[in-house]
Amino acid sequence: MTIRNHARTLILALALATAGGAAQAKNPMVGGAPMYASKSIVENAVNSKDHTTLVAAVKAAGLVDTLAGPGPFTVFAPTNAAFAKLPAGTVESLVQPQNKPTLTKILTYHVVPGTYTAKDLMGLVKRGGGQAELKTVEGDNLTVMQKGKRLFVADDKGNTARVTIGNVMQSNGVIHVIDTVLMP
Repeated sequence: MTIRNHARTLILALALATAGGAAQAKNPMVGGAPMYASKSIVENAVNSKDHTTLVAAVKAAGLVDTLAGPGPFTVFAPTNAAFAKLPAGTVESLVQPQNKPTLTKILTYHVVPGTYTAKDLMGLVKRGGGQAELKTVEGDNLTVMQKGKRLFVADDKGNTARVTIGNVMQSNGVIHVIDTVLMP
């Protein structure tokens, strides 16, 4: 084989490998919208119809610029259904300007500095003998546990959230969608 033919074969092989990789690299769907790894947490979250309450709360707390920043962050993102489990009137009360400090505390309790994929979290749980503690941006800890192949996150109040969609990669971290609002 000549050098020219070898180069053509190599280029063709690389092109096929790249095409195959692109076909396999799928943007996960969250709330009916594709989540793009090239976009920030905020840029993706605003497109999820399952996270409109979370997005409104992030705006009310003034955290948009923070979560759009470089991070990296791991966000445990409660769905609208998770917020709906709270006592009636809780969300409406929290987004009032006078309750901004409380809302900020709750939201930053769902954020951990760094990028922790599900594999990373499972590794921490294994090394921790069944659970792992993560320090949140708010300052308190979340406890991560694994039951079967599922990940769960517990707060200091005894609430446990199941990770329903994990590893939603972002340009500035990762989102794990959860089914319960966690309370510091």
